[in-house]
Amino acid sequence: MQNLLSSSLLSINLKIKIHRTIILPVVLYGCENWSLTLREERKLRVFENTVLRRIFGPTRNGVTGEWIKLHNEELNELYCSPDIIGVIKSRRIRWTGHVARRGKERRIENLVGKHEGKRPLGRRMPRWEDNIKKDLQEVGYLGMDWIELALDKDGLRALVNEVMNLWVP
Repeated sequence: MQNLLSSSLLSINLKIKIHRTIILPVVLYGCENWSLTLREERKLRVFENTVLRRIFGPTRNGVTGEWIKLHNEELNELYCSPDIIGVIKSRRIRWTGHVARRGKERRIENLVGKHEGKRPLGRRMPRWEDNIKKDLQEVGYLGMDWIELALDKDGLRALVNEVMNLWVP
C-alpha cells in the first residue's frame, strides 16, 4: 500500500478514500472491545500520521525551496476527519448500548465481569468498563452509570457524535 499511497498518479482524494475504505477498517477491526493503554493510543496515532504523511507527501517551502514534512497539526487540518482514537472511542460507546441492552443475565462477562484466580504482578490491565468510564469523564458525564446512559438510545446517539468530534491531543 505504501507505493500506492505515495504515487503521484493518484489524486489526494482517491488516496483518502483508499485510506478510509481499506486501511481503517482493517486497523479498527474489533476495536469496540479493546482496552487501550496510553502507549497503544500513541502507537495508533503514530500509525495514522505516518499514513497521512504518505498520502499528502512533503511540501516545498516557499522561501527556501526545501522539502519539509508536514507537522501533525497540518495533517489534522488537511485530513478534516476525526482521528483514529476518536473513532475508537465513539465505536466503543456505541457498543455499550448493545452490551447494556442485553440485560444482566446475558451481559458479556469478559467485558464487565470480574475474573477468577490469581492476577499477575504489577499494575492491572485496564478493563473495558474502565475505558468506558474514562471516555464518559472526558466528555463530561461524571459519576453517571454507563448502563443507564446506554439504555437511552437518543442520548447515546448524541454522546457518540460528541465523542467523535472530541479533539484528543
